[in-house]
Amino acid sequence: MKKIIFATSNENKMKEIREILKDLDVEVLSLKDAGIKADIVEDGKTFEENAVIKASAIARLTGEFVLADDSGLEVDYLDKAPGIYSARFLGEDTSYDIKNNYILDKLKDVPLEKRSARFVCAIALCDKDGNSLVKRATIEGYIGYEIKGENGFGYDPIFMVPEFNKTTAELSMEEKNKISHRGKALLAMKGEIAKLC
Repeated sequence: MKKIIFATSNENKMKEIREILKDLDVEVLSLKDAGIKADIVEDGKTFEENAVIKASAIARLTGEFVLADDSGLEVDYLDKAPGIYSARFLGEDTSYDIKNNYILDKLKDVPLEKRSARFVCAIALCDKDGNSLVKRATIEGYIGYEIKGENGFGYDPIFMVPEFNKTTAELSMEEKNKISHRGKALLAMKGEIAKLC
């Protein structure tokens, strides 16, 4: 069975990824599974650049095929912040509860038509020689008025999906994987991964 490392230690993310790739003959390992401790400086200016930085660093280190994503939330009213700084927004160790409440507070009196937002995900597939391929996907929605839902993580509890009239944290994993930024980017990448198997 082919092995692919996904350059993350986020177990919530790994659940989503394994679910989407489960029908491929490939073993998907997290950094933790692969016993890798790497401190990679993500100094790219775009989601795509950061995904390639992560994937190529781990690919060079391990000699394996590596997937990495960089994803985040863009809130139009906040000039597309937190954007590529989504994970480090308001500080490296700040809880998402604090981050979500901060965004809700900033948009407190903002009308619905100005609350537009999107999740963005760029996924890179790299080999040890530095060859890379990137897929990007988004999901459009808006920032809700309160924290709702237990199923998601990160900014999921404040991101409303219009067609469901629910936050992404209120969706089942199956529903979320079909429409999410990461789900769509991974599905777009799936054909490329299948070629390796």
